[in-house]
Amino acid sequence: MAEDDTSEGDGAPTDDRRLVAGWQGRYYEDFAVGDVYKHPYGRTVTETDNVWFTNLTMNVNPMHFNEAYAADTEFGERLVDGTFVIALAVGMSVVDVSANATANLGYDEVRHHAPVYHGDTIFAESEVLDKRESDSRDHVGIVTTELRAYNQDDELVLSLERTPMVLKRDHVEPSPARPTGWPEGVGTQPEDLE
Repeated sequence: MAEDDTSEGDGAPTDDRRLVAGWQGRYYEDFAVGDVYKHPYGRTVTETDNVWFTNLTMNVNPMHFNEAYAADTEFGERLVDGTFVIALAVGMSVVDVSANATANLGYDEVRHHAPVYHGDTIFAESEVLDKRESDSRDHVGIVTTELRAYNQDDELVLSLERTPMVLKRDHVEPSPARPTGWPEGVGTQPEDLE
């Protein structure tokens, strides 16, 4: 058996413990035009999501919070606030697109293709449309993606272009002991495993 094996061949753990890096997100160098990332996990939109978000953002359109009003519209029921759908889809994309971003430069070509209702489950994917070096910052590059969100019936409900500035790999030093976002010395450290 090789010295770096972590089991005894039958799946039983050995006495060897080690810190193993988790997903660190993509860096500028990892993006290629034409790549499509299907973001993990779907998210079912609840009535609570819609009501809270509508109230938090002071969206006074009764289409989102007044069932009697919405019942008399062409939709026959309340619609989920479109800005919630945008926020949800963008949030779903962070794990693949902007976990290492320093800023979002813009959201363009935002289109709501179909309504979202309470109980719909949203899935999102991003396609890399463009990437370029930053003219003003050596430590980042600029990546443009098209973000698309679908409901459980494979109906496109949202699309938009999103452009974050993403860190270059050689300007960061994530490690298993200190991944992105962790302060130095927090949690299990290599010396704890010796």
